[in-house]
Amino acid sequence: MAEQKKPKNQLNIELPEEVAEGIYSNLAIISHSQSEFIVDFIRLVPNVPKAKVKSRIILTPTHAKRLMRALSDNIKKHEAQFGKIGETDPNPFPNMNFNTPTAQA
Repeated sequence: MAEQKKPKNQLNIELPEEVAEGIYSNLAIISHSQSEFIVDFIRLVPNVPKAKVKSRIILTPTHAKRLMRALSDNIKKHEAQFGKIGETDPNPFPNMNFNTPTAQA
């Protein structure tokens, strides 16, 4: 009888509905220590002077480097399919002026 072949290192990943919806972020702040990298994902909102961290991811240095490589690979694939991603401002900090009128009551 032939032995059934199973895929090696198969991993089943569950994606709960509330996580699958995702969280929008338009700013990420990265900090690190000797043993970990912390990535805070933040959402800036027009005319609101205070921004909240919406999600925090803590990674080991090894996983941070793997994430960097995976992002780099996916950016290359994205640009090959859709064209170069433009960077409008070389400033590492985002412009918080959304050019929207100030709300009035």
